[in-house]
Amino acid sequence: MPRIRQLPQELVNQIAAGEVIERPASVVKELVENSLDAGATRVEIDIEDGGSRLIRVRDDGGGIAADELLLAVSPHATSKIASLDDLERVRTLGFRGEALPSIASVSRFALTSKPEDADAAARIDIEAGQVSKPRPAQHPSGTTIEVRDLFHNVPARRKFLRAERTEFGHIDELVKSLALARPQIEFRVTNNGKPSRLMRPAQSEAALAARLAEILGDDFPAQSLRVDHTGAGLRLSGWVGLPTASRSQADQQYFYVNGRLVRDKVVTHAVRQAYADVLYHGRHPAYVLFLELDPAIVDVNVHPAKSEVRFRESRLVHDFLYRTLHEALAQTRAGSVTSVIAGTSPIPIEANPPSSFDAAMQAAQVANYAPVAAPVWRGQAGLSLGVREPRVDYLALLGDRVGKSGIVENAANEAPAGGVGLPMSADADVPPLGYALAQLAGIYVLAENAQGLILVDMHAAHERITYEKLKTAQASDGIRAQLLLVPLALAVSAREAAVVEDHADELAALGFEIVRSGPQSVTIKRYPGLLEGADVGALVRDVLADFAAHGATRRMQEAHNDMLSTMACHGSVRAHRRLTVPEMNALLREMEATERSGQCNHGRPTWVQLSIADLDRMFLRGR
Repeated sequence: MPRIRQLPQELVNQIAAGEVIERPASVVKELVENSLDAGATRVEIDIEDGGSRLIRVRDDGGGIAADELLLAVSPHATSKIASLDDLERVRTLGFRGEALPSIASVSRFALTSKPEDADAAARIDIEAGQVSKPRPAQHPSGTTIEVRDLFHNVPARRKFLRAERTEFGHIDELVKSLALARPQIEFRVTNNGKPSRLMRPAQSEAALAARLAEILGDDFPAQSLRVDHTGAGLRLSGWVGLPTASRSQADQQYFYVNGRLVRDKVVTHAVRQAYADVLYHGRHPAYVLFLELDPAIVDVNVHPAKSEVRFRESRLVHDFLYRTLHEALAQTRAGSVTSVIAGTSPIPIEANPPSSFDAAMQAAQVANYAPVAAPVWRGQAGLSLGVREPRVDYLALLGDRVGKSGIVENAANEAPAGGVGLPMSADADVPPLGYALAQLAGIYVLAENAQGLILVDMHAAHERITYEKLKTAQASDGIRAQLLLVPLALAVSAREAAVVEDHADELAALGFEIVRSGPQSVTIKRYPGLLEGADVGALVRDVLADFAAHGATRRMQEAHNDMLSTMACHGSVRAHRRLTVPEMNALLREMEATERSGQCNHGRPTWVQLSIADLDRMFLRGR
């Protein structure tokens, strides 16, 4: 049996580097976070060979005194915390004091720094565990750290590095995430001596929108909803992408806790549930969100790379995130924000450049229709639709032909009244979706509003309207439980069986009567009547798993909504049904008054806007 021995410090640092330094981007992360903690307003990052040859980070922060340089590269030496109380209320990005010695142990390392009140700068070099004495150097106020030949002394780690372009891509993505969190900071990045990225400080809303557009794409500011909500000691702010601007990958999801980018299953689950009712299957939302809370109720010391956190009140955080985003997305009524399917291009790019006419047609078809400033959602405030006459008065014009669904009944065979909408005077307040003009192919409603032309998928729109009405009716009537003639025995884990006892009241409120019948078994006696024909056993297992993991569940709500969605789909006006102009106008007014009417139950858009400028481009007007 080998004897227990104390490991040499150099080996200790390399073990720590194995936890913290995964690739060159990890080095950049630690160094830039140190710069931000030092109060830098400008950070310059120079990269060569994807970071394997050189990583240089220069800042204009507070600097390090010459007599503290050796201490700065010692293990567990830091200026950011001094006691357990400080550790429990960490506000800085770094706090362990492991980064610099860990990086120095696997590279050729140089540190040059000058505090603003110092007469001269000082520099130290570290190679193969040997630390030079501080010596004078020329350097402005701030700090520069050079990391050369990363993993040169750990060949096993170096061979796992990817291609230069891949490694630089990780660095660039990291810089973008830091730039989103600190818009007031200037970031400059060079790659192999060539400028790669320059992000100037965003001191205004316009500059902030420009930074968002640079990082997330030109469409994001216009195709997102601004969120700013406070409650229960928490504040959530930032931007959430509209459901119609979803993505095929979860590559534009940035969530920050007290300014720190994190990946957390509680957060991911809450966001996914908030979008569940409006997102197309297999799509992912884009968002940049900032959660601010008391540092004492979140533990950031749970992962070596500080990329994960643990919330003391995880259920409170989950419910706050879900309700805030759910209610914000509910305000995406048709007409309240611009509708566009982002990232789609129906025309393939050809090898030969198209003619001027073809180019104009292509630009018109893939244009982002009428970009507008992203609205700010601040909680429960109502949404002004700007309609001159109330909807009920408008529908009263239709008399007894209006059914409960809001669509004119017994008029399927009526011809459109001349194919024109209601007369509009120059000073009239035009509704957001305007007034109907005609119906196209029995599928689309064409309408005119103040901006130009509106196209509505009438089945998708009415499906959402019917769905929301069914949900409201179901919520007001409550959940009716159905007695099973033969109770269903179900084998579960011991933890899930305990959930049945601990959450009996919550399960009863969901329409279940479940009793524990053994250490790893339960018996289902009642279930929600709306779910007749569903796999009750599988649903109960999912519900119990949610309670065990999150202390709550929305499985029942989601199952109910799936049933209601199916009912709404079959109960909505079908394609190829001819509508009169009054019927089409009634549908438009219903859309304006219905939550989430910008998307159907399956996440597809219900309407799009073509502005007058778009139409002019399409027909080459003004050229």
